[in-house]
Amino acid sequence: MEKEKIYEILTKEIDLNYVKKDEEMKKHTSFKIGGKADILVNVKSKADLIYALKVANKYDVPLTIIGNGTNLLVKDNGIRGIVLKIDLDNIQIEKQENSAIIKLEAGVKNGVLAQKLLKEEIAGFEFASGIPGTIGGAVYMNAGAYGGEMKDIVKDVTYMAKDLSIHTITNKECEFDYRHSIFSNKDVIITDVTIELPYGKAEEIKQKMDENMQSRKEKQPIQMPSAGSTFKRGADFITAKLIDECGLKGYKVGGAEVSTMHAGFVVNTGEATAQDVINLTEHIKKEVLEKCSKEIELEIKIIGE
Repeated sequence: MEKEKIYEILTKEIDLNYVKKDEEMKKHTSFKIGGKADILVNVKSKADLIYALKVANKYDVPLTIIGNGTNLLVKDNGIRGIVLKIDLDNIQIEKQENSAIIKLEAGVKNGVLAQKLLKEEIAGFEFASGIPGTIGGAVYMNAGAYGGEMKDIVKDVTYMAKDLSIHTITNKECEFDYRHSIFSNKDVIITDVTIELPYGKAEEIKQKMDENMQSRKEKQPIQMPSAGSTFKRGADFITAKLIDECGLKGYKVGGAEVSTMHAGFVVNTGEATAQDVINLTEHIKKEVLEKCSKEIELEIKIIGE
C-alpha cells in the first residue's frame, strides 16, 4: 500500500506531530547518518503502539523498531514501511526496606534515569549513567561499562509480540550474554523493564558518575557523531588495541574515520554516508584478520537498504 494511504490511516488515531513521512533517519541516530524512512512514528503511548501494530498487520506493512538510535547505522537508501521509535518514558520507583524496585517504560533515557536515581539516593546504575540511548536498547544488547551490565540489575522484561500478545520474562529467561540477549534474535518490542537496585549516598553515587563521565571524555570521541563502540570485544583480545596495532587510527573512507582518540570507534567527520562506514568497517575487519589472525564482529546494528 502507498505510504500516503498508510500515513492517512495512522494519523486517524495518532497525533499528527508524532507521525512523519519521508523522515531523514540521520535525525534519529547518533551517527547522524541514514536515508529516509517511508513513515516514522514517535510512539508516546501504549495505545499508539497497539494501533500502529494493528495497521502494520492489517496492511502487511514492513515494521522496524528503534530506540534512541545510538547503536544504529541506517543505510543510505533508508527504511521501507513504518519505523516505530519507542518514546515511552514513564518511571515508577517503589522503595522497599533494603532495595528499590524501579519500573520503567522502554523509552526512558539512561542519562535521565541516572539523574533521577541520584536524587533518590539509589545506587547501582552509575555504570550506565553515560551510556547513550534508552533502557529498552540497553536491555536489548545487555549494555555495559565500568564493570557493570544490564544483566546485573534487571528483574524482568515485558515485551509485545507483533500479534499484540504481551509477555513478561525473568532475568534468567533473557539469556543475557556479552552484548547480547534473547531479544537480539527475537522480532518483538520491549515495552517495560523492571530493575532492582540498592540504596546509596548521593555524594558517592555522584562521584562514581562523574568519574565515569570524565573517563569517557578523556578516552572516547564523544564530541563526534558515532554509534559508540563499533566492534565487540574478543574472547581473548581487546579489539580496539588490535585496530590500533594495525596502524588504522585516523584511517578514512569518505567521511568515516577510525577515531584518532580511540581505535574502537568509527566516527562521522561530517559528511559520511552509511556506505563509507560499511566500507571502512570491512577494511578494518580485513586488516585485523590478515595482520592479527583475529576475526572481529560489529557491535553496531545495521538496518535499512
